Amino acid sequence: MFKLLSKESNIFSIPVYIVFLLLMVIAFNIFKFSTLDVVSTVVTFAGIALGYFCFNTIGLNYQTHLPLFLYTFFIFAFYPGDLDIGIAVALLTNSFIILTLTHNDEELRRKSIVLVGAILALNYLVLPATWPMSVFVLLHIIITSGRIILHLFRLLFGALLIVISYFTIMYFFGFHSWDEAYFPFKDFRVNTEFHQLLYLAPVALFLILAVADHFANFNKKSPVSKFKYTFVLIFSAAQLTTVVLYMGNHYEFLLLMALPASIILSRLLRFAKKMWQKELGLFLIIASLLAFKLTFFNL
Repeated sequence: MFKLLSKESNIFSIPVYIVFLLLMVIAFNIFKFSTLDVVSTVVTFAGIALGYFCFNTIGLNYQTHLPLFLYTFFIFAFYPGDLDIGIAVALLTNSFIILTLTHNDEELRRKSIVLVGAILALNYLVLPATWPMSVFVLLHIIITSGRIILHLFRLLFGALLIVISYFTIMYFFGFHSWDEAYFPFKDFRVNTEFHQLLYLAPVALFLILAVADHFANFNKKSPVSKFKYTFVLIFSAAQLTTVVLYMGNHYEFLLLMALPASIILSRLLRFAKKMWQKELGLFLIIASLLAFKLTFFNL
């Protein structure tokens, strides 16, 4: 299977994977049409669809089918069928921000900073727990920008436009009191029941091995590969912060890790020394995700 998934993909592969994901979801009766939130579902799958395009823009996986395949199973494993609108919006905005920040046109990236700021503000207002994404964007601008102050101003300006508009509208609708949910920096509920996530232990172990292997062979990597992998690691750290601090028993938060985990694991499998290691690793990951799905979402 690994050899089949190692073949080069193209733009027509993405719709195939989206249809495949939908068929898997329907086959396992995840869609509960009596309670289905149509808006949330549309936003969710729009974000998932954009996520498929992120693999090619980041360019760490050599445009093979493997990351698309893994991403499909990650989404399937963590998607409960009635996703909260906040996480749905986060999936969409995260994909859009990645597509923007990794675009090949530098001029477009500069002009999009205001839009990125607006998206971050919208994301925060819908789900304040996603504030680490703002830290990720700030670090990215500081590391990559030659005009840091100007781009930070543009980012802040875009965010202020959304914040001012939002609170103005809320004021006219009669919401005059401050909601403490907009300040999610206290009463953290870190999940301490790790035994509930034991089915994902192989995935976590492979992720740790992948990062360790990257740094062990760091000097052998090209400058472009080093930069892009660092981009993915910082993005992963931002998403992991949200998951650790706010997930609790709401395992759908793990959807935020689907994209970076697929990239990191695909590279680990690709650079494994022996074919049996690649095949075994792939099947262990898929089996782990399916076991988690069957156990914790009552299928």
